[in-house]
Amino acid sequence: MNETVDRAFAAALSSLDDAGLDTGASLLAADAGAWPETGRELLRRGSGYVRQAWERGWQPADVLRLVRRDLDERHARLALDLIAAEGRRYGPGQLTERWTAQLDELGGAEVWWGGDERYAPEAARRESADRFALATAVLETLRLLVRLPSVEPVGPLPGDPLAALPVAHGDPKTLGRIRALLAKAEATPYPEEAEALSAKAQELMARHTLDEAAVARPGQVPGACRIGVEPPYEEAKAVLLDAVATANRCRAVWNSAYGFSTVVGFEGDLEAVELLHTSLLVQGTHAMTRAEAGQRAGGRKRTKTFRQSFFLAYASRVGHRLAETAEHVVEDAGAADGALLPVLAARDVAVTSRAEEMFPRTTTTRLRGATDEAGWLDGTAAADRADMGTGRKGLNRG
Repeated sequence: MNETVDRAFAAALSSLDDAGLDTGASLLAADAGAWPETGRELLRRGSGYVRQAWERGWQPADVLRLVRRDLDERHARLALDLIAAEGRRYGPGQLTERWTAQLDELGGAEVWWGGDERYAPEAARRESADRFALATAVLETLRLLVRLPSVEPVGPLPGDPLAALPVAHGDPKTLGRIRALLAKAEATPYPEEAEALSAKAQELMARHTLDEAAVARPGQVPGACRIGVEPPYEEAKAVLLDAVATANRCRAVWNSAYGFSTVVGFEGDLEAVELLHTSLLVQGTHAMTRAEAGQRAGGRKRTKTFRQSFFLAYASRVGHRLAETAEHVVEDAGAADGALLPVLAARDVAVTSRAEEMFPRTTTTRLRGATDEAGWLDGTAAADRADMGTGRKGLNRG
């Protein structure tokens, strides 16, 4: 069996064309009697490729995002199975909270098939696929995994010691209050109510950052996380994420090739960036839908240029408003406690140094211009209602 799998992998994983995949899948599917053992071997080798991806800096959400972009949902399910098989190596306390949260958001990575000898027939049944179709999908998934390049790591590998991780301080209830406010802002159909809720959430975020800085332990260092930047209009969404990161004393570097930005900052600030960016995307999408409805009511057809211009204006305006909010909060804090300003400055230096260490070479992206005046005006108005943002003139790209 190992010899057959060796031949199948050599044919499928070393080629770029469908002929190699067909040869590999045919070899794996040819012997019905060996199918259970084939599944066991695919899991064993596939989990090794997953571990290799982790060692190259990738995380579960990154891998699944790329699989969905380049392949499809069947392949994503198979990739999650391989992640689950690899995850059996780790016991309690050997995964970071962020890693565990990713798995939860992806629907969990659980060994649902029982013994590994049952995996291939059970997976074929789940996918309503014959042996050849399933083998082809598995090999396509593995071919993507083995070709992943190295990216900048943003945390310890599963199983590594966790003691050196950056620790968030401050009131643990604050982020819960922020989540609740943003959820209400996303749900309300009334722009004025969304504005008030968002403004309160941003105020809490800014104060949370100051509280974190005030109680930080000596030696605490910045961490990093990745946030997906999904199409369409990914350039505008990356601008928005860059704005949110800057307002929360973080740095964001966009990787357009793989659809994510790496955000560098102290742990509590990273959590705030994730929350706010997600909420602003939801609010912006809702606002764009309403604006398009108004355009159609006026007799104008829905257009891609309208949506592109809307999101660019929304990101730009949100950026300016967040910058103003962040500056005012810091000014007020400095007036109340002058000793806090040097602490904030030192943290800014630490974040910048860490970002430059992770990304010694970055480039600035020239964004496509906004060509639809109505889209730009509506996007600016939506950003004013959201009442959050900070921005800068360029985007760093790794």
